[in-house]
Amino acid sequence: MPRLSDPLMIVTDLDGSLLDHHTYSWEPAQAWLDRLIGAEIPVVICSSKTAAEIAPLQRALGITGMPFISENGAIVDGGSMGSVPPVAQQGLEYAALCDRLDQLRSRYNAKFIGFADVTQKEVADWTGLSPHDALLAKQRQGSESIIWRDTPEKFTLFQLWLADEGLELVQGGRFWHVMSQGSGKGAALAWLLEHLSPPSSSRYLTVGLGDGPNDAPMLENTDYAVIIKGYSKTPVRLLRRDSENIFHSTHFGPQGWSEGLTHFITRD
Repeated sequence: MPRLSDPLMIVTDLDGSLLDHHTYSWEPAQAWLDRLIGAEIPVVICSSKTAAEIAPLQRALGITGMPFISENGAIVDGGSMGSVPPVAQQGLEYAALCDRLDQLRSRYNAKFIGFADVTQKEVADWTGLSPHDALLAKQRQGSESIIWRDTPEKFTLFQLWLADEGLELVQGGRFWHVMSQGSGKGAALAWLLEHLSPPSSSRYLTVGLGDGPNDAPMLENTDYAVIIKGYSKTPVRLLRRDSENIFHSTHFGPQGWSEGLTHFITRD
């Protein structure tokens, strides 16, 4: 098992993982956050949230300057560690992506609604965020969050239409996320790890934590994976064979987050 003195990196989802699915509180995880910060272990957020949402959360969590991955991998920010610059993953920028979605909606009379189609108040109503935080959630750069309002049969076709445009769907805890193919959480994390190494070692020993299907690519790319008990009807399934390095929490949200770290990390 890894120890706090090892060259660790914690890679974590937010909603339903480090943050409570309903209240967005991280209080049950505070003790572990304090240990990680005290041991100078980087905590890398890997979330569907936007960069505009993640920056103030980093300040509140006490991890300002850490790298982060936003919009399910569409954007990678190297923070102040090493020489990794902020990098937009390959793919369409937000305006162009929304334009293609509008074209598909018109061409096939598909019924769905995205963040670009509604006000910040409607986003706040959907998510339970404050109006200010809902505005931050609308500041998107490389992905769109949608609610599907058409038939299951048409949804299957929708995925094919997206593929023809070089786009794909990623399932989150509340929404479907449309993004460019090949720019998910797993690819973003792999890119980040290629460009970052700890001062005392050639590579980081990584612990990943997530609760939703969109976290699976990230968890496939970490040494240890914590699957936090979640609310999604679709379970998180990993293809990796090292089952001893996979832990399923019995608690939701930040309690499950802490449970996973306690399971894997030996305190010095």
